[in-house]
Amino acid sequence: MPLVRIDLAAGRDAAGIQQIADAIHEAIVSVYGIPPRDRFQIVTEHSAGQIIAEDAGLGFARSGGVVMIQIFTQRGRSDEAKQALYAAVADRLSEVGVDGADVFIGYVENGPQDWSFGFGRAQYLTGELAVPAR
Repeated sequence: MPLVRIDLAAGRDAAGIQQIADAIHEAIVSVYGIPPRDRFQIVTEHSAGQIIAEDAGLGFARSGGVVMIQIFTQRGRSDEAKQALYAAVADRLSEVGVDGADVFIGYVENGPQDWSFGFGRAQYLTGELAVPAR
């Protein structure tokens, strides 16, 4: 049930973009054990200069191929699980040609009341969907 926003610089072909989206989803499925069809991703391409991603003072350089990922998901996962997810995302992205220095992840947590999957209802609150187990 995570909602994943993927921002990247324009210029990749459709297949390359799909590989990036697939790699991120595969990492989430493998680490968090969510169902494969529990997939919600928004991919946005940006013109040159519209993504600014420095190194936060860590001393490394990024290329123009940075992939910025925002993961919105329900709270409750341990710091260890989150770190395992970050590593899995970076590993899977490296398999499709994205350098680890170009992977930026922001993680945002919320609760079951913060999701509506359609029809204007909060399905976790109405019982139409079971709140995912941790």
